[in-house]
Amino acid sequence: MLRTRVMAAVAGVVLLAGTPAWADNNGNSGNSGSGVPDDQPLPGYTVNNPPLPPLVIGGQPTKVLQGIRQHAAYIIEVPAKWNGRLAMWAHGFRGNGKVLTVDTPPFGLRGQMLSEGYAWAASSYYDNDYDVRAGVITTHDLAQRFSTLVARPKQVLIAGASMGGHVIGRSLEQYPGFYDGALPMCGVLGDQDLFDYFLSYQLTAQALAGIRAYPPPPDYLPTIVPRIQDTLGLTKLVPGGPDTVTDRGAQFRAVTTELSGGPRPGATPAFAVWKDFLFNLAAPVPPNSSLARDPIQVATNLFTRYRPNSPVDLNREVQRVAPRDWLSRLSPALTAVPKIAGRPMVPVLTLHGLGDMFVPFAMEQDYRADAARNGQTRFVVQRAIRTAGHCEFSDKEAGAAWNDLVAWVDHGRKPAGDVIDDRSAVAAPDFGCRFTDKSAYNGPGTRKLFPACP
Repeated sequence: MLRTRVMAAVAGVVLLAGTPAWADNNGNSGNSGSGVPDDQPLPGYTVNNPPLPPLVIGGQPTKVLQGIRQHAAYIIEVPAKWNGRLAMWAHGFRGNGKVLTVDTPPFGLRGQMLSEGYAWAASSYYDNDYDVRAGVITTHDLAQRFSTLVARPKQVLIAGASMGGHVIGRSLEQYPGFYDGALPMCGVLGDQDLFDYFLSYQLTAQALAGIRAYPPPPDYLPTIVPRIQDTLGLTKLVPGGPDTVTDRGAQFRAVTTELSGGPRPGATPAFAVWKDFLFNLAAPVPPNSSLARDPIQVATNLFTRYRPNSPVDLNREVQRVAPRDWLSRLSPALTAVPKIAGRPMVPVLTLHGLGDMFVPFAMEQDYRADAARNGQTRFVVQRAIRTAGHCEFSDKEAGAAWNDLVAWVDHGRKPAGDVIDDRSAVAAPDFGCRFTDKSAYNGPGTRKLFPACP
């Protein structure tokens, strides 16, 4: 009853507030009225976009175009034998620096796209921080600008990683019919739930350690976190090392496993990989920071039910936190941390590391549930990769996903994927083996934290 009343009251505020003044119904504008010329970065920002040497494809060099558009740097690359198709690349979180940079498609995708006749283009976005709105707007604008600079493409695909997956998920819904298919990798497809997860990590650790410290005080990282880790037996826990956790530490690890995707291969060593990093995400930020600078403003655990709930009754003992920015939490508008409804309407093929606990595997399950609620799962194929790193894919894994997406878009052949919404299937010892590159097992990275696939 309390939840219903709170949600109804806040929904009323959202309806009365309407769309924020900085965005029209398509999410455009954002920077209008800044007084800064379109071909210059916004105040406080600089651009680092050095000349990109062209690749030689089929014996002929590509054509590379670079510049600034919508206050964002961009790169466009077109092969001599262009097939008339365009691939947009959406980059991940840049941090809070003030230098705008552009990524080329990683995982060997730049060369693969060009060799297959695709042109590609990528924007720096006009803002760093966690600003999905900037990514959605500038990526779409650059795709439109491509028609003027090169020619009108007959097909536009979009690929990206990490926060770029959030950009992709919202872009498909912000501009329905514009993109023909999508390849989000290690993506934040669960939108605001990512920040709920970060919040719960801090609050459950504090509750189990008997230390209440939220909001995080200035000495949280240097003083309080070491006390929490020592109490839970995490201080000396390392991947592949002895299990040092206390009973309460074991409950904390199990709770984190549940929040990040449920029991699955590699979850125990993956926790040891990520345990320190996740505490660092609670570093205090300057007061009155923007939503993009402080996205935890939308986070809540008011309605989260934790499991396992023993030996400590977390659902009774944990501190409950409401969003500091209810309006952005519930608004359907294109904000810096917008919702993804789960209505892709075009083929979406995803890759995600099974042991990734930064942008956890649960993001895929959230997106699947949203798509199922909207009757859109026919447009979604998801693949688990047996790695614990964030965006830790081999060229072979990413290249196969790209080729399968292209075949799906061009010929309607829906590719195979993993069943990620079946708890017993995800917990099976060989889950994730189907699409994991077995030849990469002996290479660098975290793959050896998982038993070798048959």
